[in-house]
Amino acid sequence: MVNIEYNIIKLLLMLFLLSNLAYSTKIEYSENTKISLNEFINKAKPFDSVIIKKSIIFESGIIIDKPLFLVGIGNPIIDAQSKGGTIISVKADNVKIFGITLKNVERTAVSDNAAIKYSNAKFGFIENCTVENGFFGLYFANSQYCTINGNTVLGNSVHESNSGNGIHLWKCKNMFVTNNTIFRQRDGIYFEFVKNGTILNNYSEQNLRYGLHFMFSDSCKYIANTFKNNGAGVAVMYTKVVLMENNNFLDNWGPTAYGLLIKDINDSKIIGNKFLNNTVGIYAEGSNRAHIERNEFRNNGWAFKIMANCNDNNINRNNFISNTFDVATNSRQNYSFFKGNYWSSYSGYDLNKDGVGDIPYHPVRLFSLLSARQSGAMILLHSFFIEILDLAERIFPFLTPATLIDSAPQMKVIT
Repeated sequence: MVNIEYNIIKLLLMLFLLSNLAYSTKIEYSENTKISLNEFINKAKPFDSVIIKKSIIFESGIIIDKPLFLVGIGNPIIDAQSKGGTIISVKADNVKIFGITLKNVERTAVSDNAAIKYSNAKFGFIENCTVENGFFGLYFANSQYCTINGNTVLGNSVHESNSGNGIHLWKCKNMFVTNNTIFRQRDGIYFEFVKNGTILNNYSEQNLRYGLHFMFSDSCKYIANTFKNNGAGVAVMYTKVVLMENNNFLDNWGPTAYGLLIKDINDSKIIGNKFLNNTVGIYAEGSNRAHIERNEFRNNGWAFKIMANCNDNNINRNNFISNTFDVATNSRQNYSFFKGNYWSSYSGYDLNKDGVGDIPYHPVRLFSLLSARQSGAMILLHSFFIEILDLAERIFPFLTPATLIDSAPQMKVIT
């Protein structure tokens, strides 16, 4: 399903691009042109194709206020030299930008300067562009039906306070963010007040805060993305009806790191993802009526931390393999449902050979509760004494939640 959706989007984008370029007037700009690129664009007519040939242009503050195609041939470079604010500001519908490298955006505490910024625009399109040493990379505000496809954003952020986001969307609708690569920004991708957005097949790594930061953005989906070695993988907060499918959450490791944070979200789906080598695979707080199915949790510190204020979540047919702790919680009460998962630490039996363990599995270990209250206790993790405590707690639950059980643990890895 993911491949079909991706191919349909790609085909539509190609057809849209070719149909528009075929009927536009082409005018060429090079480093030998006597006027600035901004002046050249001002003289262009609506729907012209401005072709920038291979060159290095030292300029910023470029404004596009009419429908236009800005096309780079041979990877031209626009270098702002860390001055002049946003490099290209788009203030019109139907502006398409292709094949340009933009470098050295001015950093300031009073303005969200970006390599390319669209404001109040429809049908915008950025493809195959590269941003190097941006403050913010590709920025869309109050825009609709725009596509950001196949771009690379290479930041060098060190501190959150003076860095921006790679791809930043605020108050947008019907947006497509596809096939982009983002490194070393504050947040790789940022969604706030976005409706019906699609985040597909992106790669986000080594960002200071989140690979994807997602707030107040209902009815969105992110599919087949990779979030690796970020301050934390993904945060989805204050949102409803979100689909999170077939993503990879990898190596998000640190004292406050997790693969996925879900906080105050409702009626969402987390399906077919991989959570590998994270401090916490999923951290859930205030999550209600989520369907968490067919995910793989492998080699995490805590596979799944679910707080007591989570209600009516269904955690079914997931694989929990070689995690230090499979499940942790902060209460003896449980209002979510685990059923039909595979647990590599399950030591039960299956006498009738139906593939389901004959005794329920209690995934919350006593030691996970103790270590949460006293982190220094981790030094005893593999001691014989702790194994005896956990065994006793499984037989006669006293501190761990008696109702947090998997009533049908699977005997084999779910494929």
